[in-house]
Amino acid sequence: MVHWTDKERSTVRAVWEKLDIDQIGPEALARVLIVYPWTERYFGGFGDMFTATAVLNNSKVAAHGKMVLRALSRAVENMDNIKGAYAALSRMHYEKLGVDPDNFKLLADCITITVACKLKGDLSPQTQATWQKFLSVVVEAMGSQYS
Repeated sequence: MVHWTDKERSTVRAVWEKLDIDQIGPEALARVLIVYPWTERYFGGFGDMFTATAVLNNSKVAAHGKMVLRALSRAVENMDNIKGAYAALSRMHYEKLGVDPDNFKLLADCITITVACKLKGDLSPQTQATWQKFLSVVVEAMGSQYS
């Protein structure tokens, strides 16, 4: 279990409250698909994703990006049991979807980059360190059923 200080808890909540899920989610997922094109294999039913423009304008990518970011609220609300909060989602990604767990780290990195682009100076190095600690716990939880 991860130990969170009161400052870390408030920092994660403060970052979370500044995020526009409908903007950050689609941009972060699109970034994953563009920067790491092999991740497209998990989204075969999403239609045209042959160019960066197609990915950025794909409504299914946008909708799934929003869903992914909304799922982070589960971690924000369950910081003392993120692994438990994500057990079923981890199992689904492993058993049903066959997602390589290394992709969760790629997504977390792209979420951080997208958040940094939006928050600019509000994401100080100290705040970023806490946010990345939080996302690393989520990544670990998403990979927890892969054994």
